[in-house]
Amino acid sequence: MKTNIKSFLIGLAAGCFAGLAGLGGGILMVPLLTHILKLSQHRAHGTSLVAIVFTGLSGAITYALKGAVDFTAAVLLAATAVFTARAGARYAHVLPAWKLRKYFGILLLICSLMLLFKPYLTVGSGSVSGYAKVLIFLITGLGSGFISGILGAGGGIIMVPVMVLLTGFSQHVAQGTSLLVMVPAGATGAATHWRLGNVTREILIGLIPGIFLGTFLGGNFAHLLPDSILRTIFAAVTIWLGWRYARTKDPESG
Repeated sequence: MKTNIKSFLIGLAAGCFAGLAGLGGGILMVPLLTHILKLSQHRAHGTSLVAIVFTGLSGAITYALKGAVDFTAAVLLAATAVFTARAGARYAHVLPAWKLRKYFGILLLICSLMLLFKPYLTVGSGSVSGYAKVLIFLITGLGSGFISGILGAGGGIIMVPVMVLLTGFSQHVAQGTSLLVMVPAGATGAATHWRLGNVTREILIGLIPGIFLGTFLGGNFAHLLPDSILRTIFAAVTIWLGWRYARTKDPESG
């Protein structure tokens, strides 16, 4: 029972963050699963990715009801992400835990810095259209799907900055679209992790209800905040987590 309560609270916290930042919540869920429930790095990534499917579903519905989802972009992103998510999950399975942590941190730092510097970029950076925009979505889907499978995150840490910086999406629409893509992409990666034994099934009982509630609350609250504040919240959390994870060293190096 105590484990179910802890997993519910983890899901609630990750869901709230997911709804606010338009991410799957994996970047918060993975550290909480390893530190509070003492899951191994591989199991934390696999379990997180299963939960992210429900995060994406709940969050996408909340954003869609407010008109903050671009369905065309979501289809294009998911079309390639579903293929690479499986490859990412398989690659994660053979990586040592310390490398998973380090890669996780580096990616978080890069993406958070991209968003922080968005106001200082030229206006033309968001003017891509036509076939170029389609190509950007397809390529971004490839990258985000692979990252999703490896890191147990929804891929929003790639998709949201790209949509905001390169295709001119508002922060809210980018977040809502990203959450929708997480459903098919996350399901593909999660199924692979499940087959590889990287999912702690018993904690899903508390984790998933917490995620549904948290994502609903976070998604509704997000629309009360301006883009600049959302970017700051997103960047502050990811920089802190990224710095901690990026400093991970090989335990055998002394």
